[in-house]
Amino acid sequence: MSSQSSVIEEIREQQKKAFATMNSREKLAYFWDYYKVHTIVAILIVVSVIGFINSYLSHKPYAFYAVLLNANANAVNNDTSVIWSEEFSEYAGIDPEAYQVYIDTSMVISPEGGDQLEMANRQKMAAMLQLGDLHAIFADTETFDWYARLAYFHDLTATFTGEELAPYADLLYYTDAAAFDDDTDVTPEEMDASREKIYAQTIDHGDPSLMEKPMAVGIRIPQTGNRLGDSGYYDYISERNYTFQGYPSEIVIGIPLSVENPKLTLQFVDYLFGDNT
Repeated sequence: MSSQSSVIEEIREQQKKAFATMNSREKLAYFWDYYKVHTIVAILIVVSVIGFINSYLSHKPYAFYAVLLNANANAVNNDTSVIWSEEFSEYAGIDPEAYQVYIDTSMVISPEGGDQLEMANRQKMAAMLQLGDLHAIFADTETFDWYARLAYFHDLTATFTGEELAPYADLLYYTDAAAFDDDTDVTPEEMDASREKIYAQTIDHGDPSLMEKPMAVGIRIPQTGNRLGDSGYYDYISERNYTFQGYPSEIVIGIPLSVENPKLTLQFVDYLFGDNT
């Protein structure tokens, strides 16, 4: 045994003898003096582990996540989106103990770009779309059409049966897929330059007969007669008489291509309309 080990053992023996003669208070003071750093570190480690486990166990994956782009959340009761989430969970048979339903009314994005907040929203949207975590995008016509021209949405007539879409046959939002061909390999600068030309066009997005390659990429939500229209989130569209391509702007919902279960999104539309379809 080395001399260093002998010294350590001798010190331990002396500590044991001294510890044996102490009363309870002295033992506690002795322990704290010699082991407080170790104790604090151990406590922090335990707390961190417990916190991580609780966070992991309490975080529930999203069964359904909808974004209401450019919604005027200030004009609506803060509990509205929460109530919708709870009601839709029950409506769709989603287990609230295992999954979350979230209606996001915080995102503001415009086709023209914007400030740092809009940039952050775009990045968040892009990440969620990439992961397939975003199940529905609601927006005003101008913003919706911008995403539609980027081929973000399911072709509803190819995704659902005629029977499933029957309640919304007169509300389908069409875009001309021929425009997608025109936008192939177009740089962002060139797309910005063509924006004025796009806005100057007169297009009835409810009439596919006027299009070369009509594609039903969305459902138009009237501003009365359904939960979303009656909520006030998009009242500003009619109050300010917004128009796009020669027609009054509307609320439109699209289902991103990355969504694996588009039928759940259609269920949400059914929920919004209730008995009004």
